[in-house]
Amino acid sequence: MRKEKEGATSDTERPQLDTHIGYGGTLMKCKTLLLIAVTAVAVIATLTPSTSGQTDQIATSVFVTKIPAGYRDWKLISIAHEEGNLNSFAAVLGNDVAIKSYRENKLLFPDGTIIAALHYSHVSSEENNKAFGRSQSFVAGPPTNVQFMVKDSKKYSPTGGWGFGHFNEDGTTGDDAMMKTCFPCHAQAKGSDLVFTHYAR
Repeated sequence: MRKEKEGATSDTERPQLDTHIGYGGTLMKCKTLLLIAVTAVAVIATLTPSTSGQTDQIATSVFVTKIPAGYRDWKLISIAHEEGNLNSFAAVLGNDVAIKSYRENKLLFPDGTIIAALHYSHVSSEENNKAFGRSQSFVAGPPTNVQFMVKDSKKYSPTGGWGFGHFNEDGTTGDDAMMKTCFPCHAQAKGSDLVFTHYAR
């Protein structure tokens, strides 16, 4: 048998156990690091708010879901006649806050302002036309819907401080697809605080 040099060991005498312990320790460290990483990801996912949830919340928060009380007794702001597919008359009313702001010619409406648009179908009046002797009279027909703009700069901040409401004559409200068109449309009236209607003196 060949004599090993001093300080050296043979293959059969080399302590393979140390090597296995080193491998086992490395594997254990890897598992530990992986566990820490997985835990960290889980914690971050738990603490991070869902952006889709925020989007849904913003989308629904800009809608007015209750008809303001007493709106039928508010003062007249103006009237409007829409043709095309709408073919309607509208009486635009405002609560005291809205009327005060209009009369003082304020550029920005204060919180608490509510504007209502009462829409009616646009029909010819046979009764009036008989009296005039010709077809020239058009009046408000059956009501179709009532729309509201409510100013609350904090509650409705995603939509320029205005909440929008649409209530059909049968008691139903406008669907999400229709309601989501309100703000983009009114955003075109930035110079008058998103309000299209001017005060009729």
